[in-house]
Amino acid sequence: MKDNLKLLILTIVTTCLAVPILALGADAGTALKTDTVRAEPFADAKTVGNINKNDSVDILNKKGAWLQIKTKKTSGWVRLLSVKRGAATASNNGKSVIDVASGRAGTGQVVSTTGIRGLSAEDLKSAKFNEEEMKKMESHTLSASDGQSFASAGGLNSVKLAYLKGAK
Repeated sequence: MKDNLKLLILTIVTTCLAVPILALGADAGTALKTDTVRAEPFADAKTVGNINKNDSVDILNKKGAWLQIKTKKTSGWVRLLSVKRGAATASNNGKSVIDVASGRAGTGQVVSTTGIRGLSAEDLKSAKFNEEEMKKMESHTLSASDGQSFASAGGLNSVKLAYLKGAK
């Protein structure tokens, strides 16, 4: 039963990653930092140009973590976090509440975090297993049939994925 639930969760996540979340037209954008423009949406794809911080771009398409852009000089693919939607103006150049909340205020640099905000290194070192909280969390699990019903209602389909080589 747990294997079915894991497969359902994996299917949902895979589907969400495979289906474009946003339908993008030719939206205006601004480069947040200097970055390489690539021929395809892959880190090892051929370089076709560069964008500089504050360059104006037209966002043509989105594929995974990549944006297809067009500038006066070049067109191609850049990382999603290298471009901010909207033109650069005096009112949106890092002074908004969203910029402050995201850690981008004043720097124009992209901030990426991993882990849990609000916990210090000491909090993490002194953490103890809490069986009562684990039981509470486990009480929120659903049956495989409930998961399948939810997926069907959302129009999701099951996809069989092969295990990675070397996995047991």
